[in-house]
Amino acid sequence: VNGSVFGEAVDIPYFDRASRELLLQAAYFNWSSISPAIFGSMFQAVKSKQARRELGEHYTTETNILKVIRPLFLDELEDQFTKAHAKKRELEKLLDRLGTLSFVDPACGCGNFLIIAYRELRALELRIHERLQELDPARAQLSLDAESRVHVQLSQFYGIELEEWPATIARTAMFLVEHQANQAVNLTLGYAVPMLPLADSSRIQVGNALRLDWAQLVPASADVYIFGNPPFLGHATRSAEQAQELRDVWERKDIGRLDYVTGWYKKAIDYFGEAAGRWAFVSTNSITQGEPVPALFGPIFEAGWRIRFAHRTFAWTSEAPGAAAVHCVVVGFDRAKGATRLFSHPDLRGEATEAPAQTINGYLVDGPNVLVEQRRTPLSPGLPEATFGNMPRDGGHLVVEADDHDEVMADPIAAKYVRPYVGARELVRRQERWCLWLADLDPADVRKSPLLRGRLEAVRQFRSASSASSTRGMATTPHLFGQRSQPDVRFICIPSVVSEHRLFMTCAYFEPNVIPSNATFKADDPDGFLLGIISSSMFMAWQRAVGGRLKSDIRFSNTLTWNTLPLPETESSVRQKIISAGQGILEARAIHPERSLAEHYDPLAMDPHLVSAHAKLDAVVDRAFGAKRTCRSEQERQEVLFTRYAELTKSA
Repeated sequence: VNGSVFGEAVDIPYFDRASRELLLQAAYFNWSSISPAIFGSMFQAVKSKQARRELGEHYTTETNILKVIRPLFLDELEDQFTKAHAKKRELEKLLDRLGTLSFVDPACGCGNFLIIAYRELRALELRIHERLQELDPARAQLSLDAESRVHVQLSQFYGIELEEWPATIARTAMFLVEHQANQAVNLTLGYAVPMLPLADSSRIQVGNALRLDWAQLVPASADVYIFGNPPFLGHATRSAEQAQELRDVWERKDIGRLDYVTGWYKKAIDYFGEAAGRWAFVSTNSITQGEPVPALFGPIFEAGWRIRFAHRTFAWTSEAPGAAAVHCVVVGFDRAKGATRLFSHPDLRGEATEAPAQTINGYLVDGPNVLVEQRRTPLSPGLPEATFGNMPRDGGHLVVEADDHDEVMADPIAAKYVRPYVGARELVRRQERWCLWLADLDPADVRKSPLLRGRLEAVRQFRSASSASSTRGMATTPHLFGQRSQPDVRFICIPSVVSEHRLFMTCAYFEPNVIPSNATFKADDPDGFLLGIISSSMFMAWQRAVGGRLKSDIRFSNTLTWNTLPLPETESSVRQKIISAGQGILEARAIHPERSLAEHYDPLAMDPHLVSAHAKLDAVVDRAFGAKRTCRSEQERQEVLFTRYAELTKSA
């Protein structure tokens, strides 16, 4: 019947007793109410995890599909139906319009997006026919033209899929959902749409979407809607071939930290050219954080597109086993004007809350459409510089681990040079580690200490064998850290990576005899102003908005998050209030000196005194950034921050 699933000869598999019983059970099951969208998750269940990972394949639930297609086109069409409810001519116009639209999923997999879109549009069409029969009962008698009354056709739906088998599943599932829609017409309106032969079908093309010309499927126009869930592959997990595909699509050699999914964004803007249209994709939320934002959204905005709607970060879910454990966003674009829609997921799961937005920027914040670029110096004149800690580049021979500490301290010469050594883990979890800090090394001590001599020789050999010329050059001074930036006054130490679950940055003060590692940043803070700013919810809101990530954890960057922090010039009285509130943080921590920062800032077990101290700090810092009152949410703080950023960068 032209379904093509059995177009090729297939060997009949061997059936034993157990498999025969399973087949009989399946035959007795009533499949009529099953959504064809389930085929995607069934296919994922039988495909190896490794194969799915290489292609970034993750199938999408109906809930997540509706997050895309509802604000992209379906809500608008249903609103038009509601407004035309009593107007026969307007309803007929809407029916005709449904037949002129085209829907493209350029990463269609087993066709879930196309299936749900077709099903919802056929359901809307059926409601229109029902209403027309209510307005004109004579229509119910006209059953001979049942087939011509179906305006939403499979031929309006297009897909691109890399592999043949999922594409075949997509075509088959589309036939099944069409059959279900036709049955609904028969049950509701009393006339049947003929199913056989299968003359009409969706247009599913097998090929690489980043290599194909999408216009060969359907010419670009304002009546084309592009949507889907392209592969989840970050810059660290894409293959060399996929990286080259990105370079070719973006037409540049350096693609930086762009995710593989951004290739579909670039193909979309190239496909539409100067034409209108709408498009939306599900993506990992990394595209709206840190360095990739200007690289991705800059060209999109320059091409005249705006964000029509967006779902801020939510946790990915799927019916299939082995679903991706990632956080996603949905971003939809058009070239229109007017209201935009911004959806938030406060607990990352469950129902979204919607708020109208004037402008949605590339960080999915209702605020000025700015793109935050790295800076070498702080944007705010009131902030000191935060610089990278000390990098040993030593092969581990200048670092003294806990297991080696007693041995090193037993050497009286080497012991003179042992200093506490603090990386992110030592800072947050209060673990002990040391290093040999030999900036003031007496050469005679090397001759006297076999331990020092052996470690320095190991450093020299390690550096000499390096493939990096800069490291080989350091072999002439094996007693020194490769990169040094040790302060000579008390300093504040900031971890380079913080758990995604932390509500506040975990930083602390140290004396100059403590050596901060390259896993931290440090800055002079003589009066405590820096501690107050970086410990605030306002800073954390900026960090989450524009900062990068290491997996899902928060990654501090002096050039991207600290130097860009839009703190306005602060009056001396306000500055003193921030200093006092920051001191309150230290006093609250001092109530439990035995606790590490990780224990202090466990989001499920923060001491009430510490919570109160941070609330007092936030009240002061929020106003310092220009908020009219203490902000009630991170999103509210981000709106303030982007407004300040636009002001400060404009004046700069």
